[in-house]
Amino acid sequence: MRRILIVGSGQSGLQLGLSLLRHDYEVTIMSARTAEEIQGGRVMSTQLMFHPSLEHERAYGLHLWEEETPDTGGFGMSVAGPDGSRAVNWFGSLPGHAHSVDQRLKMPRWLEEFENAGGRVVIHSVTLSDLDGFARLYDLVIVAAGKGDLVRLFDRDPTRSVYSAPQRALSVTYVHGMTRRPEHPDVDALRFNIAPGGGEMLTMPSLTTSGPCEIILYEAVPGGPLDAFSDVRGPQAHLDRALELMREHFPWEYERCGDVELTDDRGVLTGAVSPEVRHPVGRLPGGGLVLGMADAVVVNDPISGQGSNNAARCAAVYLRAILDHGDRPYDAEFMRDTFEAYWDYARHATTLTNMMLRQPPPAHLMEVFGAIGAYPRIADRFALGINDASSFDEWLFHEDLARGYLAEVAAGRA
Repeated sequence: MRRILIVGSGQSGLQLGLSLLRHDYEVTIMSARTAEEIQGGRVMSTQLMFHPSLEHERAYGLHLWEEETPDTGGFGMSVAGPDGSRAVNWFGSLPGHAHSVDQRLKMPRWLEEFENAGGRVVIHSVTLSDLDGFARLYDLVIVAAGKGDLVRLFDRDPTRSVYSAPQRALSVTYVHGMTRRPEHPDVDALRFNIAPGGGEMLTMPSLTTSGPCEIILYEAVPGGPLDAFSDVRGPQAHLDRALELMREHFPWEYERCGDVELTDDRGVLTGAVSPEVRHPVGRLPGGGLVLGMADAVVVNDPISGQGSNNAARCAAVYLRAILDHGDRPYDAEFMRDTFEAYWDYARHATTLTNMMLRQPPPAHLMEVFGAIGAYPRIADRFALGINDASSFDEWLFHEDLARGYLAEVAAGRA
């Protein structure tokens, strides 16, 4: 029986570990926190997962919150005009439903499921020297922790990294009481709101520890008018600031917030993410090799909602590579090939994220947003790309193809 160590107890590490147990691998997961500490801690992300990613969970019986989680069935976008009105406003249907499950619910349950299935959980904050010793005890060591000192094992790949610093200041607020938009009262949706030059505000339904809720995510251009949380102290002050900004910059969304309250005192988060792609093979001081996965090697800003989806896809790709590899050594070639198989999809999510972070946005992207008002069918195609970013490679990622598609739509040929 092959022995595999996974460092990290997030979406990718636990999904891979639970899947490997089904195929009779001996798997150990190292987590910096206990299940109780995760459950009682602060929110960690927005984690909206689209249909293709949920299918990877369902294949192994891991989507345990199917009935309780609000179904996100659409994607809506609004762009603020100079007078505060919506200069652009449209709505498209997502293929299948997206779900967001608070990681404070998901990860403790998955840790429990992992141990019940025969996996070993070690609660330990792993240092580089620790990992050097562990590597000799396992056939394969995978680093699935996207933060901390271990990330330094994986050098930045300058050929695939567009940015070298955070492009947005992030603020997350979990709330109860936010109502649906009146233009789609029967459908929960991911709403994307743009304040040109200032940044974005996203809202999305989720399931948290106290039931169904809504998540408010600010993506503020550093130094801009939405970058306003650095002086906030305390969770209620955080919510008050989020609503104040919404009233000023996105009044059509503020209309939904008449009865809003925090889900809990740990339902707020601020921070920043530096988008980056790293080389997947890390070499330990003792000569051993480790394989990076998901956020350890491909870091995307949450502006495009691809983070947890990338993690789920990475776990599925790594699982298939490990199963197909049989009893052969997990050498550097295996590690590079496995990552490249994942990158074949992740490059599309990375391109989408980088495009949406650009200031000012690409001209053809804004032309697409503007055209949707006249040709609603474009909205569904855009929503399809949010659901599966690889489909954007057929049009949106390329200026000439995007403008060609708009011309075909206008002429009634598409």
